[in-house]
Amino acid sequence: SRVLIIGDFDVDGATATALFMRGFGLLGYPNDKVSFLVPNRFEFAYGLSHELVEEAKKWQQHLLINDDNGIANHDGVAAAKQYGWDVIITDHHLPRETLPNADVIVNPNCVDNDFPSKNLAGVGVAFYVLLALKKTLQAQGWFDQFNQKALPNLTQLLDLVALGTVADVVPLDRNNRILVEHGLKQIRQQQSCVGIQALFEVAGKNFQQAVASDLSFACAPRLNAAGRLDDITVGIHCLLTDDFNQARMYAKQLNDYNQERKIIEATMKDQALNTLAQLDQTLQANQQALPPILCLYDESWHQGVVGILASRIKEQYHRPCIIFANSNETAESPTQNELEQPSSVQIKGSARSVEGIHIRDLLAEINRRYPDLIPMFGGHAMAAGLTLDRVDFSRFKQILEAVAQAYCHEDCLTESLYTDGALHAEELTLKVAEMLRYAAPWGQHFPEPLFDGHFIIQRKTVLKEKHLRLELSPVSDTASNKPPNNTNRVQGIIFNTDVTQWPSEQAQVHLLYQFDVNEFRGHRSPQLMIKKRL
Repeated sequence: SRVLIIGDFDVDGATATALFMRGFGLLGYPNDKVSFLVPNRFEFAYGLSHELVEEAKKWQQHLLINDDNGIANHDGVAAAKQYGWDVIITDHHLPRETLPNADVIVNPNCVDNDFPSKNLAGVGVAFYVLLALKKTLQAQGWFDQFNQKALPNLTQLLDLVALGTVADVVPLDRNNRILVEHGLKQIRQQQSCVGIQALFEVAGKNFQQAVASDLSFACAPRLNAAGRLDDITVGIHCLLTDDFNQARMYAKQLNDYNQERKIIEATMKDQALNTLAQLDQTLQANQQALPPILCLYDESWHQGVVGILASRIKEQYHRPCIIFANSNETAESPTQNELEQPSSVQIKGSARSVEGIHIRDLLAEINRRYPDLIPMFGGHAMAAGLTLDRVDFSRFKQILEAVAQAYCHEDCLTESLYTDGALHAEELTLKVAEMLRYAAPWGQHFPEPLFDGHFIIQRKTVLKEKHLRLELSPVSDTASNKPPNNTNRVQGIIFNTDVTQWPSEQAQVHLLYQFDVNEFRGHRSPQLMIKKRL
């Protein structure tokens, strides 16, 4: 039978697709019988849409396997079944009350699923499906035909599991930490796919020193950029090739996408912050506060970058944020036909939330009260996606803010900083930085240690007008007013900051930071990764 893998256009979906493709090969399934299809976000709706099913007919497959999507795609599954295809859904997103009519649904978050690890990413679900498939094939004697001394070792795919798990920011519970750590070990030992090695190279990172944050900040943004701006297929090819020169070519292309994404994001962020600043000023003049949830739309915004922008706004204002853009980036202005039939024009939104406010449940509550308002939505506690008719945006925003007033507790909207205290001057060493670095993987619900302390700025260097490198001397003991320890200096860096707001050299500052290792031209040194000035 021909098998078609239906993926998603983010890193979790891309790694799950690559994992299924590689996994089927390891299990002995003919390569010419397995293909993949990932919807381009500018042409198709999320997941297995009715339109994607029509596109999938070209592959003449008998079996559809959805990875990291499908749990909300009732219409798409129904369309696939009409063609006589078998449909397997492997997903981790929260299901609605009714499930699609698929032949098999594998989702640890379904009510009747007793799998204990509920926080798996989509790629984690795919990995366990392959493990179960291997066990079944072994029981049926499938591997006897290959005359191999050993069974296929699927743990060699854990590099993909680690990358997708970290990139999707799922909680790093005990099981996910095990999966990520084993995947990182493979990367450090040069046993990962060459595509991941090429991504480390183009990012200027040493894969032999790989930690979870490298997956978050070096690999994931480059893969995601392809899905945001064009098509994630190039990223999947990067993860599938076994030719390092080809992988380098793909990685270079992904890096170019990421540079373009940064430019687009910066423009959108400036526009959004200006809009919010004006709103804040108006509300303050009327002695009103910002709404508990922020919701913005601009017809010029790029739909591929709305998720990142929502994250940035959420971090700055510490409240949930939903950012909308036109569903097709070319539809910046409505056509005459769209003006006559405005409900035909849709916008896509990306939501990000803060701890204590379950954004997917909030959307579900709105959908329960106003079932005609949101054509499609899905997600989980901290992130979600949705589609609206453009004419309904103002109505949706009004309803959203009203429902959020009762749904969002004030405590959740007040940022609280919990730190591990201060590191003493004698602890600001490379040994301690390395100890913290390799006690990882750190991540969601298992955060990297966060410290705060007082320092004297000895030297200040501005980088690219928005980053700041500092040479710092720790203040030995602020309680007893001991003098600064000028003999023990440490480097610090903060990214994307307003450099004009920082004091001059010799000033004392109170910093919130993580302690890490900086590697430059083979030289390793301790460095404060500064999060903010307190």
